[in-house]
Amino acid sequence: MSASVAVRVPAKVNVQLAVGAARPDGFHDLANVFLAVGLYDEVTVTPADELRVTCEGPDAGQVPLDRTNLAARAAIALAERHGIDPAVHLHIAKDIPVAGGMAGGSADGAGALLACDALWGTHASREELLDICAELGSDVPFSLVGGAALGTGRGERLRTLDVGGDFHWVFAMADRGLSTPAVFREFDRLGEGTGIPEPVASQPLLDALAKGDPDALAAAVSNDLQPAALSLFPELADTLAAGRAAGALTALVSGSGPTTAFLARDPESAAEVAETLRSSGTCRAVRTASGPAPGATVVRVSGA
Repeated sequence: MSASVAVRVPAKVNVQLAVGAARPDGFHDLANVFLAVGLYDEVTVTPADELRVTCEGPDAGQVPLDRTNLAARAAIALAERHGIDPAVHLHIAKDIPVAGGMAGGSADGAGALLACDALWGTHASREELLDICAELGSDVPFSLVGGAALGTGRGERLRTLDVGGDFHWVFAMADRGLSTPAVFREFDRLGEGTGIPEPVASQPLLDALAKGDPDALAAAVSNDLQPAALSLFPELADTLAAGRAAGALTALVSGSGPTTAFLARDPESAAEVAETLRSSGTCRAVRTASGPAPGATVVRVSGA
């Protein structure tokens, strides 16, 4: 058995998030086009006397360190399937914004799952890992897979997508979080009494990804949760406007928010948009990243 395993796992941006009406189970059918981007958390797993979680990095104080943490839940889920005691120390080095709509918690779950599989030598198949990911949460399977994918169902059923080039993004972090369940409740409230169509992936958007065409992608991005996020957090409109004025090709709320995402034509344009946003007074922090990025990847294994 290895003494420790470290896994790097990326953030995501939703370039399309089409949301259907609430289902009887409370979830919503989605057409969710994920793009992994180069902001990463790193999850390191080492044997311990009992399961424990530690965390470092920006906003680490907001990360739960008990068994509600998705990394802990992932370790427990894999251990239960294989009759193993999940006695490990999970250390999360965070660089993905916390509570930012970029799947940081989901990334930690996928990272811990892959790391524990390597540490314990459980040799779980890709299908088993994806099955556990789907049990953990709608975004967790994509964190394992990375690249670009269309998620259907509640987002957990994935079809990988071709991407013909790099897309350059700027992400603006808000000064407070947004609860994903609260945003979905607001989506339901805003849509009450209206006919909400079945969610379908946009063919122009899929074509733009395949061609690596930032202008075509900018024209096709959409997020059905954006009106709900703006209803709960109206100040995000100022951030979106500041990024557009700075020259971004398009601007949107990332997932359920409150992080806002800005597509730029090239790295130089992204740097200009980022600098303008930093000085705009409309956000707490700004990051740049490009995608697609690889999914969860083992980056270090140390011997026993």
